[in-house]
Amino acid sequence: MAHLPRPRLLRGAGALLAVLLAASLSACSTGATATDEAPASSTQADAGAFPVTIEHAYGSTTLEAEPTRVATLGWSDQDAVLALGVVPVGAVDITWGGNDAGSTPWFDEALAELGGEQPTRYADTDGAPIDEIAKLDPDLILATNSGITEAEYDKLSKLAPVVAFPGDPWVTSWEDSLAMAGQALGRAELADEVRRDTEDAIAQAAEANPQVLGKSFVFASLSTADMSKVDYYTPEDNRPRLLADLGMVNAPVIEEISKPGEFYGTLSAERAPDLASDVFITYAETADDLAAFRNDPLLGRIPALRSGHVLASTNQTDALGLSAPSPLAIPYAMEHFVPLVARAVDGTA
Repeated sequence: MAHLPRPRLLRGAGALLAVLLAASLSACSTGATATDEAPASSTQADAGAFPVTIEHAYGSTTLEAEPTRVATLGWSDQDAVLALGVVPVGAVDITWGGNDAGSTPWFDEALAELGGEQPTRYADTDGAPIDEIAKLDPDLILATNSGITEAEYDKLSKLAPVVAFPGDPWVTSWEDSLAMAGQALGRAELADEVRRDTEDAIAQAAEANPQVLGKSFVFASLSTADMSKVDYYTPEDNRPRLLADLGMVNAPVIEEISKPGEFYGTLSAERAPDLASDVFITYAETADDLAAFRNDPLLGRIPALRSGHVLASTNQTDALGLSAPSPLAIPYAMEHFVPLVARAVDGTA
Protein backbone atom coordinates (compact mmCIF):
# COMPACT_ATOMS: atom_id res chain seq x y z
CA MET A 1 0.00 0.00 0.00
CA ALA A 2 1.31 3.43 -0.86
CA HIS A 3 2.37 5.45 2.14
CA LEU A 4 0.44 8.64 2.37
CA PRO A 5 2.49 10.48 4.13
CA ARG A 6 7.61 7.05 11.17
CA PRO A 7 18.02 9.40 19.31
CA ARG A 8 16.81 8.56 22.29
CA LEU A 9 14.92 5.56 23.48
CA LEU A 10 11.94 5.76 25.74
CA ARG A 11 13.62 5.66 29.10
CA GLY A 12 11.42 2.98 30.64
CA ALA A 13 11.56 0.69 27.64
CA GLY A 14 15.28 1.29 27.16
CA ALA A 15 15.99 0.21 30.71
CA LEU A 16 14.00 -2.94 30.21
CA LEU A 17 15.74 -3.73 26.95
CA ALA A 18 19.14 -3.24 28.54
CA VAL A 19 18.54 -6.13 30.93
CA LEU A 20 19.56 -9.09 28.79
CA LEU A 21 18.09 -12.47 29.54
CA ALA A 22 20.13 -15.35 28.16
CA ALA A 23 17.15 -17.58 27.68
CA SER A 24 16.99 -20.22 25.00
CA LEU A 25 13.35 -21.03 24.31
CA SER A 26 12.30 -23.67 21.81
CA ALA A 27 10.12 -22.48 18.95
CA CYS A 28 6.54 -23.74 18.84
CA SER A 29 6.22 -24.33 15.10
CA THR A 30 3.17 -24.91 12.96
CA GLY A 31 5.18 -25.40 9.78
CA ALA A 32 8.48 -27.05 8.94
CA THR A 33 10.82 -27.83 11.83
CA ALA A 34 12.73 -24.72 12.91
CA THR A 35 16.49 -25.06 12.84
CA ASP A 36 17.43 -21.62 14.18
CA GLU A 37 17.54 -20.79 17.84
CA ALA A 38 14.89 -18.49 19.20
CA PRO A 39 15.84 -14.80 18.90
CA ALA A 40 17.04 -12.86 21.92
CA SER A 41 14.58 -11.90 24.64
CA SER A 42 15.28 -9.63 27.60
CA THR A 43 11.97 -10.23 29.37
CA GLN A 44 9.80 -13.10 30.54
CA ALA A 45 6.14 -13.89 30.04
CA ASP A 46 3.69 -13.26 32.85
CA ALA A 47 2.83 -16.24 35.00
CA GLY A 48 -0.33 -17.92 33.72
CA ALA A 49 -0.37 -15.83 30.53
CA PHE A 50 -1.15 -18.82 28.32
CA PRO A 51 -3.33 -19.99 26.81
CA VAL A 52 -4.67 -16.64 25.61
CA THR A 53 -7.36 -15.75 23.07
CA ILE A 54 -7.21 -12.44 21.23
CA GLU A 55 -10.17 -10.97 19.34
CA HIS A 56 -9.61 -9.17 16.05
CA ALA A 57 -11.37 -8.18 12.82
CA TYR A 58 -11.28 -11.71 11.38
CA GLY A 59 -12.41 -13.54 14.50
CA SER A 60 -10.19 -14.70 17.33
CA THR A 61 -6.80 -16.36 17.69
CA THR A 62 -5.72 -18.62 20.54
CA LEU A 63 -2.11 -19.07 21.54
CA GLU A 64 -1.52 -22.15 23.68
CA ALA A 65 2.06 -21.31 24.63
CA GLU A 66 4.54 -18.44 24.52
CA PRO A 67 5.63 -17.69 20.94
CA THR A 68 9.35 -17.31 20.29
CA ARG A 69 9.53 -16.76 16.54
CA VAL A 70 7.43 -13.67 15.83
CA ALA A 71 6.96 -12.30 12.32
CA THR A 72 5.33 -8.88 12.02
CA LEU A 73 3.22 -7.22 9.36
CA GLY A 74 2.14 -3.62 9.59
CA TRP A 75 3.64 -0.20 10.08
CA SER A 76 4.65 -0.51 13.73
CA ASP A 77 4.21 -4.08 14.99
CA GLN A 78 7.95 -4.75 14.98
CA ASP A 79 8.45 -1.82 17.35
CA ALA A 80 5.77 -3.02 19.75
CA VAL A 81 7.39 -6.47 19.91
CA LEU A 82 10.87 -5.07 20.48
CA ALA A 83 9.62 -2.62 23.10
CA LEU A 84 8.47 -5.68 25.04
CA GLY A 85 11.96 -7.16 24.92
CA VAL A 86 11.42 -9.67 22.11
CA VAL A 87 13.30 -9.60 18.80
CA PRO A 88 11.07 -10.43 15.80
CA VAL A 89 12.38 -12.86 13.21
CA GLY A 90 10.80 -10.88 10.38
CA ALA A 91 9.44 -7.39 9.78
CA VAL A 92 8.25 -5.19 6.95
CA ASP A 93 10.93 -3.28 5.04
CA ILE A 94 10.62 0.41 5.98
CA THR A 95 10.95 2.21 2.65
CA TRP A 96 9.42 5.61 3.59
CA GLY A 97 11.57 7.16 6.29
CA GLY A 98 13.69 4.06 6.83
CA ASN A 99 17.44 3.65 6.53
CA ASP A 100 19.53 1.57 4.13
CA ALA A 101 18.74 -1.56 6.14
CA GLY A 102 15.00 -0.97 5.85
CA SER A 103 14.91 -0.15 9.55
CA THR A 104 14.73 2.97 11.73
CA PRO A 105 17.09 4.63 14.22
CA TRP A 106 14.80 3.88 17.17
CA PHE A 107 14.46 0.20 16.27
CA ASP A 108 18.20 -0.13 15.69
CA GLU A 109 19.05 1.52 19.00
CA ALA A 110 16.67 -0.72 20.94
CA LEU A 111 17.98 -3.78 19.10
CA ALA A 112 21.57 -2.88 19.96
CA GLU A 113 20.68 -2.44 23.63
CA LEU A 114 19.10 -5.87 23.66
CA GLY A 115 21.97 -7.44 21.74
CA GLY A 116 19.78 -8.96 19.05
CA GLU A 117 20.18 -9.45 15.32
CA GLN A 118 18.26 -7.57 12.65
CA PRO A 119 15.10 -9.39 11.56
CA THR A 120 14.62 -10.50 7.98
CA ARG A 121 12.99 -7.62 6.10
CA TYR A 122 10.35 -8.21 3.43
CA ALA A 123 8.31 -5.91 1.18
CA ASP A 124 4.53 -5.63 1.50
CA THR A 125 3.91 -3.36 -1.48
CA ASP A 126 2.19 -6.19 -3.36
CA GLY A 127 0.33 -7.56 -0.37
CA ALA A 128 1.35 -9.84 2.46
CA PRO A 129 4.63 -11.61 1.54
CA ILE A 130 3.35 -15.04 2.49
CA ASP A 131 6.13 -17.10 0.93
CA GLU A 132 8.86 -15.05 2.58
CA ILE A 133 7.19 -15.26 5.97
CA ALA A 134 6.78 -19.02 5.57
CA LYS A 135 10.57 -19.39 5.22
CA LEU A 136 10.99 -17.92 8.73
CA ASP A 137 8.89 -20.69 10.31
CA PRO A 138 7.09 -18.29 12.68
CA ASP A 139 4.94 -19.37 15.60
CA LEU A 140 3.12 -16.00 15.67
CA ILE A 141 2.31 -13.44 12.98
CA LEU A 142 1.37 -10.00 14.31
CA ALA A 143 -0.55 -7.73 11.92
CA THR A 144 -2.33 -5.38 14.30
CA ASN A 145 -1.63 -2.18 12.34
CA SER A 146 -1.88 -3.51 8.82
CA GLY A 147 -4.26 -3.86 5.93
CA ILE A 148 -4.14 -7.61 5.34
CA THR A 149 -7.21 -8.98 3.60
CA GLU A 150 -9.28 -11.86 4.91
CA ALA A 151 -7.87 -14.04 2.11
CA GLU A 152 -4.33 -13.17 3.22
CA TYR A 153 -5.30 -13.83 6.82
CA ASP A 154 -6.52 -17.30 5.88
CA LYS A 155 -3.28 -18.10 4.04
CA LEU A 156 -1.10 -16.75 6.83
CA SER A 157 -3.08 -18.73 9.40
CA LYS A 158 -1.87 -21.92 7.74
CA LEU A 159 1.67 -20.91 8.72
CA ALA A 160 1.08 -19.78 12.31
CA PRO A 161 -1.49 -18.10 14.58
CA VAL A 162 -2.26 -14.62 13.21
CA VAL A 163 -3.38 -11.59 15.22
CA ALA A 164 -4.95 -9.10 12.81
CA PHE A 165 -6.11 -5.54 13.41
CA PRO A 166 -8.97 -5.07 15.89
CA GLY A 167 -11.27 -2.90 13.75
CA ASP A 168 -10.63 -1.23 10.42
CA PRO A 169 -7.37 -1.62 8.48
CA TRP A 170 -4.55 0.89 8.96
CA VAL A 171 -6.22 2.79 11.84
CA THR A 172 -5.14 0.80 14.90
CA SER A 173 -3.86 3.07 17.66
CA TRP A 174 -0.40 2.51 19.08
CA GLU A 175 -2.02 1.74 22.42
CA ASP A 176 -4.12 -1.07 20.93
CA SER A 177 -1.18 -2.48 18.96
CA LEU A 178 0.94 -2.53 22.10
CA ALA A 179 -1.81 -4.12 24.20
CA MET A 180 -2.43 -6.84 21.60
CA ALA A 181 1.30 -7.54 21.32
CA GLY A 182 1.44 -7.76 25.11
CA GLN A 183 -1.35 -10.31 25.13
CA ALA A 184 0.14 -12.38 22.33
CA LEU A 185 3.61 -12.43 23.90
CA GLY A 186 2.31 -13.01 27.41
CA ARG A 187 3.67 -9.66 28.56
CA ALA A 188 0.50 -7.72 29.32
CA GLU A 189 1.91 -6.28 32.56
CA LEU A 190 5.03 -5.01 30.81
CA ALA A 191 2.88 -3.58 28.01
CA ASP A 192 1.02 -1.51 30.60
CA GLU A 193 4.33 -0.16 31.94
CA VAL A 194 5.60 0.69 28.46
CA ARG A 195 2.31 2.43 27.63
CA ARG A 196 2.56 4.61 30.72
CA ASP A 197 6.16 5.54 29.90
CA THR A 198 5.15 6.43 26.35
CA GLU A 199 2.30 8.58 27.60
CA ASP A 200 4.82 10.37 29.83
CA ALA A 201 6.95 11.15 26.77
CA ILE A 202 3.91 12.69 25.06
CA ALA A 203 3.03 14.69 28.16
CA GLN A 204 6.60 16.00 28.40
CA ALA A 205 6.48 17.11 24.75
CA ALA A 206 3.20 18.91 25.37
CA GLU A 207 4.74 20.71 28.33
CA ALA A 208 7.79 21.67 26.29
CA ASN A 209 5.67 23.07 23.45
CA PRO A 210 2.75 24.81 25.19
CA GLN A 211 1.85 26.94 22.17
CA VAL A 212 0.22 23.93 20.45
CA LEU A 213 -2.45 23.56 23.13
CA GLY A 214 -5.92 24.12 21.70
CA LYS A 215 -4.67 24.94 18.20
CA SER A 216 -6.58 23.50 15.26
CA PHE A 217 -4.73 21.69 12.50
CA VAL A 218 -5.06 20.03 9.13
CA PHE A 219 -2.56 17.22 8.52
CA ALA A 220 -2.40 16.55 4.80
CA SER A 221 -0.22 15.15 2.05
CA LEU A 222 0.39 17.57 -0.79
CA SER A 223 2.48 16.71 -3.82
CA THR A 224 3.93 18.83 -6.59
CA ALA A 225 3.25 15.86 -8.89
CA ASP A 226 -0.50 16.53 -8.62
CA MET A 227 -1.62 19.84 -7.17
CA SER A 228 -5.24 19.33 -8.16
CA LYS A 229 -6.08 17.66 -4.85
CA VAL A 230 -5.45 17.59 -1.11
CA ASP A 231 -5.09 14.22 0.62
CA TYR A 232 -5.98 14.76 4.27
CA TYR A 233 -5.73 12.53 7.33
CA THR A 234 -8.85 11.84 9.33
CA PRO A 235 -9.20 11.89 13.13
CA GLU A 236 -8.92 8.07 13.02
CA ASP A 237 -5.38 8.23 11.65
CA ASN A 238 -2.51 8.02 14.11
CA ARG A 239 -1.01 11.35 13.05
CA PRO A 240 -4.01 13.43 14.14
CA ARG A 241 -4.45 11.16 17.16
CA LEU A 242 -1.00 12.01 18.46
CA LEU A 243 -1.46 15.72 17.81
CA ALA A 244 -4.74 15.50 19.72
CA ASP A 245 -2.86 13.81 22.58
CA LEU A 246 -0.64 16.89 22.65
CA GLY A 247 -3.72 19.06 23.15
CA MET A 248 -4.37 20.09 19.55
CA VAL A 249 -7.73 19.73 17.78
CA ASN A 250 -8.71 18.65 14.30
CA ALA A 251 -9.98 21.46 12.10
CA PRO A 252 -13.80 21.49 12.07
CA VAL A 253 -13.91 20.86 8.32
CA ILE A 254 -11.88 17.67 8.75
CA GLU A 255 -14.27 16.45 11.41
CA GLU A 256 -17.18 17.14 9.06
CA ILE A 257 -15.88 15.46 5.90
CA SER A 258 -14.04 12.45 7.35
CA LYS A 259 -15.64 9.04 6.86
CA PRO A 260 -15.71 6.36 9.58
CA GLY A 261 -13.13 3.61 9.17
CA GLU A 262 -10.90 5.56 6.77
CA PHE A 263 -7.54 7.04 7.69
CA TYR A 264 -7.46 9.57 4.84
CA GLY A 265 -9.67 11.29 2.33
CA THR A 266 -9.26 13.51 -0.74
CA LEU A 267 -10.55 16.99 -1.54
CA SER A 268 -10.34 18.89 -4.78
CA ALA A 269 -7.83 21.73 -4.58
CA GLU A 270 -10.72 24.02 -5.52
CA ARG A 271 -11.91 23.58 -1.93
CA ALA A 272 -8.61 24.80 -0.47
CA PRO A 273 -10.22 27.89 1.15
CA ASP A 274 -12.44 25.54 3.19
CA LEU A 275 -9.43 24.08 5.03
CA ALA A 276 -9.40 26.70 7.75
CA SER A 277 -7.11 25.90 10.70
CA ASP A 278 -4.50 27.45 12.95
CA VAL A 279 -1.75 25.39 11.35
CA PHE A 280 -1.38 23.30 8.19
CA ILE A 281 1.00 20.31 8.20
CA THR A 282 2.10 18.44 5.12
CA TYR A 283 5.00 16.52 3.61
CA ALA A 284 7.43 17.82 1.00
CA GLU A 285 10.05 16.15 -1.15
CA THR A 286 12.34 19.19 -1.34
CA ALA A 287 12.72 22.55 0.34
CA ASP A 288 11.35 24.18 -2.83
CA ASP A 289 8.00 22.40 -2.60
CA LEU A 290 6.53 24.82 -0.09
CA ALA A 291 7.01 27.72 -2.50
CA ALA A 292 5.33 25.68 -5.22
CA PHE A 293 2.33 25.01 -2.97
CA ARG A 294 2.06 28.68 -2.00
CA ASN A 295 2.31 29.88 -5.60
CA ASP A 296 -0.27 27.44 -6.90
CA PRO A 297 -3.49 29.31 -7.76
CA LEU A 298 -5.61 26.74 -5.92
CA LEU A 299 -3.50 25.25 -3.12
CA GLY A 300 -2.15 28.71 -2.34
CA ARG A 301 -5.59 29.59 -0.98
CA ILE A 302 -5.28 27.21 1.99
CA PRO A 303 -5.70 29.70 4.87
CA ALA A 304 -2.79 28.61 7.07
CA LEU A 305 -0.56 28.33 4.01
CA ARG A 306 -1.31 31.95 3.16
CA SER A 307 -0.76 33.16 6.72
CA GLY A 308 2.56 31.36 7.13
CA HIS A 309 1.45 28.90 9.78
CA VAL A 310 2.60 25.84 7.86
CA LEU A 311 4.99 22.94 8.23
CA ALA A 312 6.14 21.24 5.03
CA SER A 313 8.28 18.43 6.42
CA THR A 314 11.10 17.18 4.21
CA ASN A 315 12.55 14.76 6.76
CA GLN A 316 10.73 11.47 6.38
CA THR A 317 12.40 9.83 9.39
CA ASP A 318 11.35 12.63 11.73
CA ALA A 319 7.78 12.43 10.43
CA LEU A 320 7.63 8.62 10.53
CA GLY A 321 7.26 8.60 14.29
CA LEU A 322 3.79 10.12 13.88
CA SER A 323 2.66 8.15 10.83
CA ALA A 324 3.67 4.82 12.39
CA PRO A 325 3.74 5.56 16.12
CA SER A 326 5.02 3.05 18.64
CA PRO A 327 6.62 3.09 22.08
CA LEU A 328 10.01 3.29 20.35
CA ALA A 329 9.09 5.82 17.64
CA ILE A 330 6.99 8.25 19.67
CA PRO A 331 9.81 9.65 21.86
CA TYR A 332 11.82 10.26 18.69
CA ALA A 333 8.90 12.11 17.08
CA MET A 334 8.27 14.09 20.25
CA GLU A 335 11.87 15.31 20.16
CA HIS A 336 12.33 15.85 16.42
CA PHE A 337 8.91 16.53 14.84
CA VAL A 338 6.74 18.18 17.48
CA PRO A 339 9.03 21.23 17.89
CA LEU A 340 8.58 21.84 14.15
CA VAL A 341 4.82 21.79 14.63
CA ALA A 342 5.23 24.31 17.44
CA ARG A 343 7.26 26.58 15.16
CA ALA A 344 4.53 26.34 12.53
CA VAL A 345 1.97 27.38 15.14
CA ASP A 346 4.19 30.38 15.86
CA GLY A 347 4.59 31.10 12.16
CA THR A 348 8.36 30.61 12.29
CA ALA A 349 8.73 27.18 10.64
